[in-house]
Amino acid sequence: MQKDKLTMAIQKSGRLSDDSVQLLKKCGIRIQNGNNKLKALASGFPLELIFLRDDDIPQYVEDGVADAGILGLNEVLEKNKDVDLMQPLGFSRCRLSVAIPKTWDYPGKEILNGKRIATSYPVLLRKFLLENDINADIHPISGSVEVTPSLGLADAIFEIVSSGGTLLSNGLKEVETVLESEAVLIAGTSLPEEVSRLLQQLLFRIRSVQKAANNKYILLNAPESNMERIIALIPGIKSPTIMPLVEEGWYSLHSVISEDDFWGVIDKLKEAGAEGILVAPIEKMVT
Repeated sequence: MQKDKLTMAIQKSGRLSDDSVQLLKKCGIRIQNGNNKLKALASGFPLELIFLRDDDIPQYVEDGVADAGILGLNEVLEKNKDVDLMQPLGFSRCRLSVAIPKTWDYPGKEILNGKRIATSYPVLLRKFLLENDINADIHPISGSVEVTPSLGLADAIFEIVSSGGTLLSNGLKEVETVLESEAVLIAGTSLPEEVSRLLQQLLFRIRSVQKAANNKYILLNAPESNMERIIALIPGIKSPTIMPLVEEGWYSLHSVISEDDFWGVIDKLKEAGAEGILVAPIEKMVT
């Protein structure tokens, strides 16, 4: 029996769940009955969602209960299940770091030798310790890892850090960043052909949304005398659109510019004589 939809697991609540649903919405996919239940159907794409704890998602995908899933890279690597990493998604960014009491000096990783390190990521911590030839006692714990040094349960911690505020409030300082993490899309390794085709269609939508978010649409008026210099600054996907203005010797240029290059290029365009520069967001970008 062929499947007529893609089954995807996402976190059942929290910021990662909200951002995942928002990404699907930008892809033209709407969730029909919210995330208060275990399952939800989508409109705009043949998709069924399953709402789970993020650390359960890799197992569900490996077992084939879900065809794909969205979760943090940190959880994918920690659970180490047989899944394919399909696409980084660019949201829910954080890092896995070692933190120690702020009263300690930190000459280097060797200070961790012989110490007790509390973590909810024992697999990744063990890998870090082995790679750096550090002999330390791993103390697995779930929840409130940051309080363990003050309670005398650990000397240091290895945990998720976003702003660092929680560390500071518990008298800790970050000393080693081990992993930079973000939300990712994972999938099963042996998907049926029809499901794999649906997954590729979804990936196409996701990548189009990501390209749009990373680029801006730019319109400007350019003097004919500096046209080549201005075109070199905003070449676009292939080349800019150029249209003559009523005023002789002037043209209107339409192109695409990378968000990362935005301000630097704008300054150079002004130096080259460009006027009436308009910049607009792009909703979708298909190449």
